Amino acid sequence: MTGTVIVGGGLAAVRTAEQLRRNGYTDPITIVGAEDRPPYDRPPLSKQMLRGEVDDVALKPAGFYDDNGIALRLGVAARAVDAAAHTVTLANGQVLDYDQLVIATGLVPRRIPAFGDLDGIHVLRSFDDCAALRDRAATARQAVVIGAGFIGCEVSASLRGAGVAVTLIEPQATPLASVLGEQVGASITRLHRAEGVDVRTGVGVDSVSGVAAVESVTLSDGSVIPADLVVVGIGSRPASDWLADSDIAVADGVVCDGVGRTSAVDVWALGDVASWRDGTGSQARVEHWSNVAEQARILVAAMLSLDAIPRPGVPYFWSDQYDLKIQCLGHPRVGDIVHLVHDFDEQARRFLAYYERDGVLTAVVGAGIPEQIRTARGKIAARVPIAEVLQPV
Repeated sequence: MTGTVIVGGGLAAVRTAEQLRRNGYTDPITIVGAEDRPPYDRPPLSKQMLRGEVDDVALKPAGFYDDNGIALRLGVAARAVDAAAHTVTLANGQVLDYDQLVIATGLVPRRIPAFGDLDGIHVLRSFDDCAALRDRAATARQAVVIGAGFIGCEVSASLRGAGVAVTLIEPQATPLASVLGEQVGASITRLHRAEGVDVRTGVGVDSVSGVAAVESVTLSDGSVIPADLVVVGIGSRPASDWLADSDIAVADGVVCDGVGRTSAVDVWALGDVASWRDGTGSQARVEHWSNVAEQARILVAAMLSLDAIPRPGVPYFWSDQYDLKIQCLGHPRVGDIVHLVHDFDEQARRFLAYYERDGVLTAVVGAGIPEQIRTARGKIAARVPIAEVLQPV
């Protein structure tokens, strides 16, 4: 029996293997991971692990894989796929046969090549990235975080908690503007400024300077900021380069139908690397932790030809920043009408926004008001008119 090969050593791989076993799949399962360590959870890297609160972020106990007949091939990346021959070639030259192949390779952080290799410049994606950044932060005094997306905002919050002075740089008008819009981004700005972060928006980075280690960052407006630590958080790209010579369609991720099926027979994809077709026929990648479990249930049901394939639910994601859990339900888009019910202020420590498109509720984002966020799930799914939710809270 050849079985299923899952390429990628993270959450998507583990959830897929779990679902296969839960649904009675008895053939071999092999997880191929480029990192040396067993699959681990990534969200704590920018928060609890960076703050030194935890060191063990493994997704499963050590015995889980043996107990469930799941073979781990760690420390070796996949190099190529021959979809016609049903084989995967690893970087060490080994060739694995498969009956079914699942691509779950995630993302690669974007870097700024012009920065060179000065000591003190970091990205954050892997366990080793976090360990190196945490070691550096232990002695850092002034950090510059480039990019105010979720990673940049969470890292800024963690560094401030460690007593490091932080300057957060974002070319857009506000943090998270491209994800949550400028109105909510303005609330995020006030949150970080209230915690002592120097938030600079509408400006980019021109260069970094230093002899052997970074000493300063020059912005596009000419400002020079002293820094002994720089964190580059300008986004990531799908880890799909290894598929370049295959017959598997790739376009901002591995192109899939609505259940994770790719353009190649018996090849599937899920997680951050996968672009699934949504209910409107559009392709989209969803880079959120909670999305993976749902995709794994759908993909495995389709792979095993089960009678019932789960339907996608209302998307949910969160971001822990300082003492607040910022939560989002639904599909916020740039261009939505944003109804800011509660703006953030330092005393209240809360905010709430509803998103409207074509007259109906499409999303809710907030912090410090969990009940209003939780009760919006059904309303978003039912596409209720926005007037029905715009009540005083």
